Amino acid sequence: MLKGIIEFIQNYKYILVPFLVWFAIQLFKLIYDLVTTKKFNFKRIMQAGGMPSSHSAVVVALTTMVGKDLGIQSPLFGVSLIFSFVVMYDAAGVRRAAGKQAKMLNKIIETPGLTGMEVQEKLVEVLGHTPVQVVVGALIGFIVGIIF
Repeated sequence: MLKGIIEFIQNYKYILVPFLVWFAIQLFKLIYDLVTTKKFNFKRIMQAGGMPSSHSAVVVALTTMVGKDLGIQSPLFGVSLIFSFVVMYDAAGVRRAAGKQAKMLNKIIETPGLTGMEVQEKLVEVLGHTPVQVVVGALIGFIVGIIF
């Protein structure tokens, strides 16, 4: 048990750095929204989507640190790399498509006389990322991973 705690503390960077990258990017999005909309939306810190992709930054930072510290020939690097590709594909593919569908459903529901549905809240439309947002997030993650 004690050995596990010591190892956790020694390897803190594999948890702390990706978390700090995620937090910094989400904070940037919150501040950017505040500046552009003049409205403070604290929910933005937990929401997905937008520029840059914090998902991509987190997984690429982690993968870069593993590759740098353990070598790109290590099995852990391979697992981390595949995990990164899956996350980035999901961010730009599946979740982006779900966001587009949510936007369309919101328009359908808002059209007078088209549906008899009464909706309490709109569906979240910003779920995924454009490929550019994913690439920018990945570049940020790579740079952070190299630095740490």
